[in-house]
Amino acid sequence: MTDVTVPHPLEPGSLAGRRALVTGSSRGIGADTVRYFATAGADVVVNFRNKAPRAEKLANELRELGGRVLVQGADLTDGESLAAMFAEVQREFGGLDILVLNASGGMESGMGEDYALQLNRDAQLAVLDAALPLLGPGSRVVFVTSHQAHFIRTTPTMPEYEAVALSKRAGEDALRERIPSLAERGIEFVVVSGDMIEGTVTATLLNRLNPGAIETRREQAGRLYNVSEFAAEVARAAVDPVPADHTRLVGDTSSFSG
Repeated sequence: MTDVTVPHPLEPGSLAGRRALVTGSSRGIGADTVRYFATAGADVVVNFRNKAPRAEKLANELRELGGRVLVQGADLTDGESLAAMFAEVQREFGGLDILVLNASGGMESGMGEDYALQLNRDAQLAVLDAALPLLGPGSRVVFVTSHQAHFIRTTPTMPEYEAVALSKRAGEDALRERIPSLAERGIEFVVVSGDMIEGTVTATLLNRLNPGAIETRREQAGRLYNVSEFAAEVARAAVDPVPADHTRLVGDTSSFSG
């Protein structure tokens, strides 16, 4: 649930008539991001992988704001599932103005060795490709990542997170290669990178594998953003001018080089 102490990042009504899809938006950063969009007047797509009741609960909350809300389950690693989702978005909304690539993972148990790369690189490209027919001039794609991944080539991270960090950096690099072709279509692109975020599944899993990891990082950084605070930065990235290097760094980066 959005923290009421976090100032709303968007002006009321500023996204009226706009259409936004946030992957992995049934909980956490994705849920608060899609909530910010909806409260600013956007029609939104709540995407989930396997938690339909949670997605529907959020959608019902957002519908009370007056905008259109579409709930779409999809396995981002499955092409047919993606095609079905975007076909429904096309049918209901006619297109998209904002695509936030928020869903990620790789620390789940019982998955294959290459699962992190499949989800954090291959699936990100697949989502973008599937969404392209719906994105017109003036639309924007936002990729959400972490400092631990963004800076992984120059600043080592904890061993428990290294494979995920490398896969997310690979995803970022692959998406950046698309910037020229996106620009030709009038589509803007921005990366939002943040430190460890208090209250996320990833932070919880890391702290379980490496007890004290979050406390140590908090001490190093001075403070860590919570879910609502970081989601506000993601929402702003969808409307603020795109930085020259296409990168929005959130929070302290003094511990990272490169």
